[in-house]
Amino acid sequence: MSRLARRDFLNGIALSVGGALLSSRPAFGRGLDEAGAARYPPGLTGLRGSHDGSFEVAHALRDGSFWARAGVPADTGERYDLIVVGAGISGLAAAWFFRKAAGPSSARVLVLDNHDDFGGHARRNEFRVGGRTLIGYGGAFAIDSPAPYSAVASALVSELGIDVTRWARMFERGLYRGLGMTPAIFFDRETFGVDRLVPAPGGIAELGGATSAMGQADPFAAFLTNAPLSEAAKRDIQRLFKAPADYLPRLDDRDKKARLARTSYADFLLKSAGCHPDVLPLFQARPHSLYGVGIDAVSALDAWGLGFPGFAGMKLESTEGPGMGLDARPGPRSPFLHFPDGNATIARLLVQRLIPRAVPGRGADDVALARVDYTRLDEPGPARLRLNSTVVRARQAGEASDVEVDYVRAGRFQRVRAPSCVLACWSGVIPFLCPGLPRAQREALAYATKVPIVYTNVVLRSWESFHAVRVSQAHCPGSFHTSVGLDLPVRVGSYRPSRRPDEPIVVQMMRTPCRPGLPAREQHRVGRQELLTTTFGTFEQKVRAQLARMLGDGGFDASRDILALTVNRWPHGYAYQYNSLWDPFWIDGGPLPCVAARQRFGRIAIANADAAAYAYADAAIDQAYRAVGELARRT
Repeated sequence: MSRLARRDFLNGIALSVGGALLSSRPAFGRGLDEAGAARYPPGLTGLRGSHDGSFEVAHALRDGSFWARAGVPADTGERYDLIVVGAGISGLAAAWFFRKAAGPSSARVLVLDNHDDFGGHARRNEFRVGGRTLIGYGGAFAIDSPAPYSAVASALVSELGIDVTRWARMFERGLYRGLGMTPAIFFDRETFGVDRLVPAPGGIAELGGATSAMGQADPFAAFLTNAPLSEAAKRDIQRLFKAPADYLPRLDDRDKKARLARTSYADFLLKSAGCHPDVLPLFQARPHSLYGVGIDAVSALDAWGLGFPGFAGMKLESTEGPGMGLDARPGPRSPFLHFPDGNATIARLLVQRLIPRAVPGRGADDVALARVDYTRLDEPGPARLRLNSTVVRARQAGEASDVEVDYVRAGRFQRVRAPSCVLACWSGVIPFLCPGLPRAQREALAYATKVPIVYTNVVLRSWESFHAVRVSQAHCPGSFHTSVGLDLPVRVGSYRPSRRPDEPIVVQMMRTPCRPGLPAREQHRVGRQELLTTTFGTFEQKVRAQLARMLGDGGFDASRDILALTVNRWPHGYAYQYNSLWDPFWIDGGPLPCVAARQRFGRIAIANADAAAYAYADAAIDQAYRAVGELARRT
């Protein structure tokens, strides 16, 4: 396999029958060399992502209490050619595009970010175990997109020295399979009546009857035999896969797709395919990694496009339907490439171009193991990156005036100025930073409800317990974390993955909190509140319990085997992508909120993935290019 789509890894990898202030105390430290970790954000364990100290000022601004006690900002006397708010991929790309256009020797850029690390959701986690560095991704997973990258995004990736054709050479595809390990589904007792880890060989994920790596003649039958499902559910699942039928026989292709676009996949299974309700829990969490909601809030049309079961006999043409989700649309995808730290490598390479003194090395291979010197990010120079700085206002006092940007850092309220500003933070906060925006634009910006998500990295002393049960990764449809998997075996530069079960490894676990039965955007709001009120201690307990229940038969002992735990909590995670069940304009062809939201406001432009309603790195890059171009035309 030369390319692996994000859905293959984060969508349970094989749902294989279907293809507020929180404690951030350090987690387990036994066996770890944490010297200097407090000064090196990627090395911090505990509660990360939107960490303590990164959101309190913004919440006070949102709640209306900030200005009552803020006073007057102290003018730093600094003036730049551009101020960028947000050091995610979009903000860093905007800084780079601006400096290229203006001339690197003359353009002075300041990038401000509220976190203690750069990259936005493209976050890196590092762990030292016995003198060895292990790397995990704490957010954005890969260079991957449902459509080919634009010329702009492709050119930037190439300019950074990233060769997207090298994936097959980086990825040791057969490592786990060669050890007799397969994907599996973990059935939890709260949902399915018993804790049971059931292998689900890869051939089943393609809806076929391919033989498995375990040598079973009929892996599908073996899966159903061992799955703790009712006989009615097993019978209907067998029918969905093995007896294709047209559940809308009186409709033509166009009308079928229109009907499916307005029907949730859950309702399709129950009302169109006539499945027993016991079928639903198996599939409920399958769309979590893409949409942050379950099959109750994802259209049947998208389910068809994603390869979910039940459509093989529907005689649907391989063409796009009305209101089809971006991830589900047919057609060519972008190349796929995953670094050990996900897209944090892109962020590091951008910072390297902007501030070479802070990031040693010459390209992606060097950056993989480079230690960023965070003390040099904000040194005087053409480009500066100032972390732990929460912007509270961006204001242009008059037509000919500079943009004044006010921010809070270490309790100090300060002001900087520039002729132009790019707001590369998430869209929902922009109305609070720029209250003078037109009402329609404020409403359009607020529509971009972010998708909450948690990426948890667990360092294990060894992965012998996974090997003992012959499982490399599992979809866990009823569990706290719905995806659990051994780190992808990827080689880059001098970095080598764990190849033997007796070696330490990073295990990735993912959770997208939601509330089935509510509209999608309301589910995201409820999930965000859950994340803001869940303590690190709760995350730790859930991780220990889930791994123990999954891997107990393999000899797993949480107190012995877990060496470190980093919980990357993103209450404002993925950009919201429009949904035909909940967004009438998406299916009827009306104006898109993201277009109204991203309009330039005087000398202030807007760039982020929200501005495209598209949760991928290429969207962030494209929107950065657009925003910088708008400012250039303005001058």
